Amino acid sequence: MAKKRVFTRDFKNRVVKRILDGESVSAIHQKHQIARAILYRWCETYRRDGAGGLQRPRGRPPGITSRARPPAEGEDATAQRIAELERKVGQQAMDLDFFRRAFKRVKESRRKNTEPGGTASTGKSEA
Repeated sequence: MAKKRVFTRDFKNRVVKRILDGESVSAIHQKHQIARAILYRWCETYRRDGAGGLQRPRGRPPGITSRARPPAEGEDATAQRIAELERKVGQQAMDLDFFRRAFKRVKESRRKNTEPGGTASTGKSEA
């Protein structure tokens, strides 16, 4: 079993800023051997909680059995639902940014048919 690596808050912060500045998640993944899912999670946490959210305590607090956060004192179900929806909106915004950058790169990398070496339409072949 591989030992789990621990990254400093400063390192995570630098990596997230590189991603938000437009550097490819795949390039960072290959360079540092960090799973893409972890990189996206760091970005989501940074957008939701800022740089301070990148350093969380290790392990779960006692008594917490699910990923949902425990309700704070005096917090009703409506406020908890709003917080959950805000997290989802943040995730969707991050996904949109990713797809916009990916689409832009694909669009830039495609050759136009009018350029030299482009493929042209051909007629139907007869057998």
